[in-house]
Amino acid sequence: MTPEENNSISKDAFSKEIEPFRSPEFAKLTEEIINLLSQSKRVFLLGAGCGKCAGLPLMNELTQKVLDNIPSNQKTHVILQELVEQYKNGKGCTIEDYMSELVDLISIATRRNSRNTATATIPLGKQSYPVEELNRALVEIKQKISKIIMQSQIKSHHHRQFIRAVHGTLQSGKSGTVQPVDYFTLNYDTLLEDVLSLERIPISDGFDGGATGWWNSNAYTNPSAHARVFKVHGSIDWCLLDDDVLPRRVRQGLLEGEPKEPVLIWPAATKYREAQKDPYAQIINIMQKTLHPSHPNEAVLAVVGYSFGDLHINYEIDRAFRESEGRLTILVFISTNEPEGILKEWFEDTVLSEHICIYANRGYFHDKKIIEAKTDLPWWKFEVLTRLLGGER
Repeated sequence: MTPEENNSISKDAFSKEIEPFRSPEFAKLTEEIINLLSQSKRVFLLGAGCGKCAGLPLMNELTQKVLDNIPSNQKTHVILQELVEQYKNGKGCTIEDYMSELVDLISIATRRNSRNTATATIPLGKQSYPVEELNRALVEIKQKISKIIMQSQIKSHHHRQFIRAVHGTLQSGKSGTVQPVDYFTLNYDTLLEDVLSLERIPISDGFDGGATGWWNSNAYTNPSAHARVFKVHGSIDWCLLDDDVLPRRVRQGLLEGEPKEPVLIWPAATKYREAQKDPYAQIINIMQKTLHPSHPNEAVLAVVGYSFGDLHINYEIDRAFRESEGRLTILVFISTNEPEGILKEWFEDTVLSEHICIYANRGYFHDKKIIEAKTDLPWWKFEVLTRLLGGER
């Protein structure tokens, strides 16, 4: 097959994905999405599903790659397999669940050590491990995640289109001072901040400095920023140096010797220590304020590529939704045919349903209103939503 033929097939497939949105009722819904996202305060929550079209692994794919790429003769492999075994009957368990479990075990072992208890080691399977070995395993897992992501062949085309739509098409016609767009991303990669810079959008990402920088949450108050990026789960280019308690951002290859520990963050049950020194706590604090707009302000939160698998994030959204007194509108794009779990709760809540729009694979759900579709509606795909936001019909 020639490149021209392959390109033609690709275009035909794209046209088929857009076709359902040309019907009058779904074309109208698309216009409503654009109108809602053209309001003054826009917030995006972006999950791993947004990176699929760019060549980045989904969370289940990343989990399997980590499991496959840690040699079986390493102690880290044994520890990780024991954690997998403990979760074998769970649903949708990922590498983040295993790391969270490991962080909790490390915290327990550390506390026991501090009290000089007789049982300072942690039993896993047939063996018990001291805190040093558990810490080493955690570092090696994080390093493996970073390596896998860095070796991905990234295609930035769709993400650049998305940024052009959000900061161009949806921005056009506005007058006066425009609030920055807030991006809360659950992904470890740097694609979002990279494409914002490629598109010359001034950003704040919590760091002072440049390609190499240091964490300073006050950087988010920069009045010149048109976008604020919050890496809720950390980043592959964050690390801890020496006695740091807050991350640095370090250009790859700059540091000599052994690779430093990447700062990949997840809210394990025992993690809430040193809250003021924890970038996760600082980011969540800003998220809380952002999703609680004060009267008469309003905010729109668009959730894309996220399957609501993070209980801590779900809690923060649920809390904000219930406390916002109608000033927070949520747009959710999901691959399931209808709302499930917490989305179903929100949709069935007579108070909240008016302020949530759920764009499912087979229909639209809002304020007890349901518009069913006989064919798939792939607006949950990042690349399709991007084209719709850009005005393609």
